[in-house]
Amino acid sequence: MELPAPQDSTRPEVRNAVGSIPATDSRVPELRLWGIRRSIALAVVAALLLVGGLIAAALWYAGWPGLERGATVTAATLFDLLKLVFAVVAGIGAVAALVVAYRRQRVAEHTNALAEFAHQLAHAADLRAEVTKVLAEAADERAKIETDRNVVRLFNERFAKASEQLGSEKAAVRLAGVHAMAGLADDWWEGRQTCIDVLCAYLRMPYTPPAADASNAASAQAGDQVSIVNADAARAAREEQEVRHTVIRLVGRHLRLTEEDARSWRGCDFDFTGAVFDGGDLSGATFGGGRVSFVGATFSDRVSFAGATFSGGEVSFVGVKISGGRMSFAGATFSGGEVYFIGVTFSSGQVSFAGATFSGGKVHFDGATFSGGRVYLTQVTFSGGEVSFVGATFSGGEVSFVGATFSGGEVSFVGAKFQDPPRFDDWPTGRAPYGLLLPEA
Repeated sequence: MELPAPQDSTRPEVRNAVGSIPATDSRVPELRLWGIRRSIALAVVAALLLVGGLIAAALWYAGWPGLERGATVTAATLFDLLKLVFAVVAGIGAVAALVVAYRRQRVAEHTNALAEFAHQLAHAADLRAEVTKVLAEAADERAKIETDRNVVRLFNERFAKASEQLGSEKAAVRLAGVHAMAGLADDWWEGRQTCIDVLCAYLRMPYTPPAADASNAASAQAGDQVSIVNADAARAAREEQEVRHTVIRLVGRHLRLTEEDARSWRGCDFDFTGAVFDGGDLSGATFGGGRVSFVGATFSDRVSFAGATFSGGEVSFVGVKISGGRMSFAGATFSGGEVYFIGVTFSSGQVSFAGATFSGGKVHFDGATFSGGRVYLTQVTFSGGEVSFVGATFSGGEVSFVGATFSGGEVSFVGAKFQDPPRFDDWPTGRAPYGLLLPEA
């Protein structure tokens, strides 16, 4: 039995491309300026020294001419001196204004540099935040993958333990294995079908139902060694019967749950091919979506499908042998999908479809043999879909459609062979209801 592959095998590998973060090569830009007073004073002194130097150079070039002092200062001379003073003052002011303008330009440039540096820092912070987010997501993804691996590992361990229990020689251990496997199917959605397959395979294993009087026969020979062996075999058979009936009960219980219930097994496949049913309760179960096979199964005791719903997918009873006991589909609803009773042999016992509703889909009894026992389709409602008894053989036993209502769909007996024809109600018009196709006389 193959287990489902671990879920993380399909996950993409976690790869996150993280670009390099531009680092700021320089530190915070610094503005190095002297104080305004000191700057202006130095600029004025430098200007005066420059002017003085130029005057000295000019006098040197002129040979250091002498200056004549007059007894009086004329107005023109005074005016020239004032112009000279004003020019010097204006020059000093211009130097001071130039210093202020230069400082203002330096401050503006520094402000721009600080703004650019702040922008770089903000961009770097955004990149770091993005990288941190990506790394956190990657860490979460890795943690989730690791968690999934641990969960799958735990489920595999539970599966192996339950499988080992199912193979035990002790019935009590096998019974525990059945419940463990069903519980695992409830918890492990990805492996649910695998667990169901194991339970169905258990029912398909060779099995001989215990004889009804086995315990009495064994006690009647209480003193004999053979009787002890027979008693042990009878007890083992009854214990195995209990294990198998438990499997059937669990299947029925999970098929009665609504689709919204996380533990519902609706839509899963059930393969009971060739299984032996010597009892069991599948009443009220809903078979829909998946494929259900009872092909070649043997029903030797009462098995109930009463109130079951066949609403989709495919359910096959092809080649089933009903050799005793009772099989009940009373009140069942066939509303969709296809149900096959092709080649089924009704040779003894009782099969009841009493009160069933055939409102959709297809139900095939093609080639079925009704050679014994009793088959009741009393009070059945045929309101839609197709029910086919094409090629069926009615050679014995009792098949009754008394009280059946034919209000829609098609029920066909074309090609059927009647040695002991089924019983119908008396039709007031003397003709078969619309939709009921009987073989030509």
